[in-house]
Amino acid sequence: MQFRLMFQRLFNEKLAFVSMIFLLLLLFLSLFASWIVPFDPNKQDLTKVMLPPDGTYWFGTDELGRDVFSRVLMGAQAAIQAGVVAILIPLFVGVPLGIISGYLGGIIDDIFMRIVDAILSFPAILLALGITGALGVSLWNAMIAIGIIFTPQFARLARGQTLQVRREPYVEAAKISGAGPLWIMMKHILPNILSPIIVQASFSFSLAILVEASLSFLGMGAQSPQVSWGGMLHQAYSMIFVNPYMMLFPGLAILISVLAGNFFGDGLRVAIDPKMKRS
Repeated sequence: MQFRLMFQRLFNEKLAFVSMIFLLLLLFLSLFASWIVPFDPNKQDLTKVMLPPDGTYWFGTDELGRDVFSRVLMGAQAAIQAGVVAILIPLFVGVPLGIISGYLGGIIDDIFMRIVDAILSFPAILLALGITGALGVSLWNAMIAIGIIFTPQFARLARGQTLQVRREPYVEAAKISGAGPLWIMMKHILPNILSPIIVQASFSFSLAILVEASLSFLGMGAQSPQVSWGGMLHQAYSMIFVNPYMMLFPGLAILISVLAGNFFGDGLRVAIDPKMKRS
């Protein structure tokens, strides 16, 4: 019943609901793009170089005669993979660490906060570049790097929420009844701090798409023949005045995906807690 009410609130947030539909479509494309694309995204045809959009090549072709529309669709795979992996890492690493730190407190909390502050002191993109360079240049290592830079944010959020929840009467009652720390954290604290974590995950998902595109643009993410929107921008920026369509369509894909993730996160926050609705 609570989920149904939350979905109804989300439906009332029209922009967020449309964004959710777009993200589901993006997920669908990432799963079935190999069967949907009209042309092989890596097939070169030097007789059809840099064609403008037309009825056959909807987004035109690039400098090697590859269909840009097919490549944009295939690029959704890298975007979704980056978003999912970059969220799973902080969810399974940062959130448990934050709960443990907030619940136990003391020297454990002090050490944790110093580590988190040290990681957050580095600019995110520079830290991602450093981690990717250390692990090796590939899409998977880029996704791991993005997950690592997001982990302190999730851990700090989980810690702050735990500090509030651990003072609640039901937590004290569980302690009195003899429940151990692990049971309390799993059964009483985690379920009651999930809402803000879910909202943070939705915002971080869109940011992960942007960071992955940035790393691929700099040559530190997806490598050829794997297609990514950032890699397409890297190939197209030197030809922006010759064939702007090569840069326009992957750029729009990144822009719309990031905006959709942010609008969905904003609507989800309102759906979970209507008191947060903006005037």
